Formats: sequence, C-alpha cells, structure tokens
Amino acid sequence: MAPPSSISLPTDVERASALRRMKLLATLLLGLMALIFVVSFALQDDYPWMQYVRAASEGGMVGAIADWFAVTALFKHPMGLKIPHTAIIPRRKDAIGASLGEFVESNFLSEDVVRAKLATVGVAQGVGRWLAKPANADRVATEGAVAIRGALRILDDEAVQDVIESMARKHLLDPPWGPPVGRMAARIFEDGHHHRLIDLLIDRAADWVTDNYETVTHIVSDRSPSWVPGFVDGAVGYKVYNEMHRFVLAVQAEPDHEVRQAMDKYLKELAEDLQHDPKVIAQAESIKGQILDDPRVRDLAARTWLTIKSALLEAIDDPSSELWIKFTGAVRDFGQRLANDAALAAKVNGWISDGAGYLVRTYRHEIAAVISETVERWDADETSRKIELQVGKDLQFIRINGTVVGALAGLVIFALAHLVFG
Repeated sequence: MAPPSSISLPTDVERASALRRMKLLATLLLGLMALIFVVSFALQDDYPWMQYVRAASEGGMVGAIADWFAVTALFKHPMGLKIPHTAIIPRRKDAIGASLGEFVESNFLSEDVVRAKLATVGVAQGVGRWLAKPANADRVATEGAVAIRGALRILDDEAVQDVIESMARKHLLDPPWGPPVGRMAARIFEDGHHHRLIDLLIDRAADWVTDNYETVTHIVSDRSPSWVPGFVDGAVGYKVYNEMHRFVLAVQAEPDHEVRQAMDKYLKELAEDLQHDPKVIAQAESIKGQILDDPRVRDLAARTWLTIKSALLEAIDDPSSELWIKFTGAVRDFGQRLANDAALAAKVNGWISDGAGYLVRTYRHEIAAVISETVERWDADETSRKIELQVGKDLQFIRINGTVVGALAGLVIFALAHLVFG
C-alpha cells in the first residue's frame, strides 16, 4: 500500500494574509476602473473613441461594485447597512451547520462508501508492515506499559482481591475436591507415573534405616521391660535392626515386591473411593476446609494479587525483562504475519470492515450531529470569519472576474447601441 501523498495546508495566519492581498487587488482594480472612467468621461468630447473606454470602465465599475456587494453580503452587512438578505452566513449559521452535517451523513458516513474505501486501503497489510519494524514494536510495548501501569494504579487492591477470592471460591473451593482428585489420581496410577514417587520414598526410607542403627536399637531398648538384662536388649535391637534393614533393601531392590503391590492397590482403591465413597469424599471436604479456611483464602488472594502486580510493574519498567522481550517479539511476529499472510490479512481486513460498517450504520447520525452541534456553539461573527478565511480568497476572484466581465459587457453593449442607433 503506497502512502498517501502529503498535502501541506496553510495556517490561518497565511490564509488571512492571502485574503488581504486578494481584497486589495480587487479593490485596486475597481479604483483603476474608476480612474479610467473619470479620464475617459472628461476627454470623450474631444476624443470620440474615448466613449468606448468610458463605457468599458463604467461597466467594469458596475460589475466590480455588484460583485463586491454579493461577496460581502455573504459574511456581513455591506457598509454596515442592514439590507435584507445580507450577512447570510452569520444569520443562517445554525441552518448551514445542520445542512453540512446532513450532507456529511448522507455522502460520507455511508456504510457502502466506508467499506469501499477500506477495501482499497489494505489496513491490515499497512499495520503489519508498521508493526514488523523493531522501533515500532518497541513503541507499542512502551505505550502498552504506560497503559498497564496506569490501570494498575487505578485498580483498587481490595476490589481485585475480592474478585480473586470470589473466583477461587466459585471455581476452586465450592466444587467438591474428592471426585476430580480421584479421577486425576486414577489416571496417574493407571499409567504408573506414581512409581517414581514410591521409589523416592523407599530410597529415603532405606537411607534412613542405614544411617540410624543407634536410633532403632535405642527405641527397642526403651520399649522393653525394665527387668530385661541390657545385653538382651542389645541383641534384640540388633536383630530388629537387621530385619528392618534387610526388609527395606528387599523392597528397594524388587520392583514387584509385595509392599510395592500393596501400595499400588491401596492407592488405586483410594482413587476409587475419592470418586464414589461418600465417607471418603466427606473426609476430603473436611481436609479442604481445614487447609483453606476463610482467613487463609483471603490471605492467598491478597498475596496472589500483590505478587502479580509487583511482577508486572517490575517487568514493564525493565526493557530487558523477559516479558518485555517476548511481547515485542510477539508484536513483530504478528506484524510480519499480517504483512505476508494474505489469508490472515484478508480476515483482519474483513473484521475491520465489519466493525467500521457497524459503527457507521449505528452511530452515523450521532457522528454527523457533532458537526451541527459544534457550529451551533460557534459565535456568529466568529463563524463568518472562519468560513471567510477558508474560501474568501477564492471569492475575491469573483470581484476581479466581475470587473473584467463588466468592462467587456459595457464595451459590447455600447458598441452595439452605437452601431444600431448611430
């Protein structure tokens, strides 16, 4: 899409200067006609051909004065005289604004016109090429950071915490935990993913037994009657430790050990009970209530929001943060896809066209009303000055043309009359 050609529009100061020059030129031309008329009128008896000059200058003066009156009557009362049908723009300002708004609504705020224009522009491709440039992607990230920072400052922390807490209660705490936990556990146990956890527990148990001989024997001696001799306690403790150690090593070494099978069976039965046994489900609910009572949930919501908020603020203030880098990368990638993927661009252009069509179709009257309401608020004299600045320079050409055409018309009429009536 080729960029539209830029048109440099003059400022109000430049327009006012050009208008003064054109008014001066038109007035000087009228003065020239008057001077020629005076001279030719005085000399026409001595020089008969001067009659033609007089007639031309006389017609030029009439044309210049008539067109001066017509142009001036648009914006003010000529010479301050409140002649009917003068100062048209100040008097009919509101009607002009309403007509202008209606004209824009009928001819520009048309859904067909807007869709046809958007179809030729290719908005998605242009935006894509713009976003694909790193500098523009950084600019989008910067503006997005400003928006996020402003939003975080506006948001009330307690209100956000209330929302997080209510969502947690609705989606996390209110539904029973037993059945979903049981279904998830059943899938895990069925696929054997829990075996690594069991291996870890057994390994830790074997390490503990290996490193705690004295602890085991001491427990045995503490549990034996006081009348049992010490050497008996030592022998029993040694025997108990050896059996325990041998048992743990056997469980650790044999993948199909009875203990492992019993644990598998217990876990699978627990998963089934969590789904179908009312007592187990009630116990799970009781545990949930003890773990996540009201103060804990409120504290969890507060800490969650503060963590998210601080992490976002830290990330958006640091251009080297992972969030910033990933966001700018995503913007560039999206821009490149828009620019190069014809199907995606066509889809986005369709969304834009549909959105613009909906806005125009629904709010065209309100948009056009901005014009008429704005003109209604303008001061009448100020409105006249604004319009005169825009078109007054071109209207002065009417005065100049009227002077020239009037002179030619006067000359032709006088020549025809002289020819006919001799």
